[in-house]
Amino acid sequence: MSEAVTPRSQDYAAWYIQVIQRAELVDYGPVKGTMVIKPYGYALWENIRDQLDRRFKATGHQNAYFPMFIPYSFIQKEAEHVEGFSPELALVTHAGGKELEEPLVVRPTSETIINYMFEKWVKSYRDLPLLINQWANVVRWELRPRPFLRTTEFLWQEGHTAHATPEEAEEETLKMLDVYVDFVYNEAAIPVIQGRKSDNEKFAGAARTYTIEAMMGDGKALQAGTSHNLGQNFSKAFGTRFLTQDGTLEHPWQTSWGVSTRMVGGVIMTHGDDKGLVLPPRLAPVQAIIVPIWKNDSEKAAVKEMVLRVEQTLIAAGVRAKADLSEQETAGWKFNEYEMRGVPLRIEIGPKDVEKNAVVFARRDRPGKEGKQFGIPADDVGRVAIEWLADIQQSLLERAIQFRDSNIVDVETPERFAEVIANGQWARAWWAGTGTDERKLKDETGATLRCFPLSQPGGTGRCFLTGAEASEVAVFAKAY
Repeated sequence: MSEAVTPRSQDYAAWYIQVIQRAELVDYGPVKGTMVIKPYGYALWENIRDQLDRRFKATGHQNAYFPMFIPYSFIQKEAEHVEGFSPELALVTHAGGKELEEPLVVRPTSETIINYMFEKWVKSYRDLPLLINQWANVVRWELRPRPFLRTTEFLWQEGHTAHATPEEAEEETLKMLDVYVDFVYNEAAIPVIQGRKSDNEKFAGAARTYTIEAMMGDGKALQAGTSHNLGQNFSKAFGTRFLTQDGTLEHPWQTSWGVSTRMVGGVIMTHGDDKGLVLPPRLAPVQAIIVPIWKNDSEKAAVKEMVLRVEQTLIAAGVRAKADLSEQETAGWKFNEYEMRGVPLRIEIGPKDVEKNAVVFARRDRPGKEGKQFGIPADDVGRVAIEWLADIQQSLLERAIQFRDSNIVDVETPERFAEVIANGQWARAWWAGTGTDERKLKDETGATLRCFPLSQPGGTGRCFLTGAEASEVAVFAKAY
């Protein structure tokens, strides 16, 4: 039997590290802050990637690839951009046995290199809109790394688009935010709050940044994805202009948007429990694990035959199923192992089940007898498995919504604000403070302004900090 992990309530950080290692998602690389994504972890990322990629292509975007080495002068072209990224940059100063005339930045994000190319590609309104996405790795030197959440190198997608009008760019920015929302709710079973970042928290070089903020199991916020309206900042910096239908020259309006392997961490921390991972079926690498049970060789042949038959039935029904016929470990060990790996559905088959031509189902999200059902006819396993997996997916989402909503507290005073944040919850309040006020709150409580939700109550209220009239409600929390 595998060793138990530290309970989440006792030490959430230790629980997280133990789970991702024992579930064989990652290992540590030789350079501080880097991670090796193991096959099971990469399969989870592939499912995330494939579901997003399908959505991007359905909205007219095409995949491309741009160089990972970027001239340092490119980064310097946009003032806010260089200021925002300078502390995290990795520079190449020597190559081919000699010092380079100009340092190269290892890609922290691709706005600059892509705008260099857009300047070549965009000449007329007929070239617009230009809708590009890139799947790549990026490097941002992290001082306090944590696998999947903050690593020196990570995987992601970054969309980059150019448009003829500011209205089209804003429409694209919000459309892609909606694509992320659709993905996290329907595939990852993670409820999020959509909102606009404050000027303090927006992307370096953006006119506006929109975000999806998710609540993790310890109450902290995770910025799960962002969509940026870049305005004309980068097109002006790189001299990109197009001939309009009126015959004038104009700088295009642009967007960028991204989701990274941080999403894997979000899935783990939203749904995991003290027994390990709990994976939403639509993203789980293995949706159903079949575990045989026998005591002696006389029982083995019949059990194995039925296990393989059930496996083929499930695969034919479209279920990602796997039969574990290894004989090195006991059935009990396998139960614990696949609980740790978060497999949504376990199917048990023993000699008595063979006699009845039936199987036992056990769902990962409801441990013990509550989540177990005996006597499911072997001929019905495909249909029943699909029903159970859909119910598990929905149950995980509903559980996460209930947890999130019960941990967002409306506050009206600084004292109540500090109390809510200290309690590990999110504070929602009217806000008319300045950037300086934001920084002061962060210094005093550790909480940041996560976003101004797109869904606002309307009207006005009193800012909980300054007492001034406020037209927007903001959400604050401690974050990863």
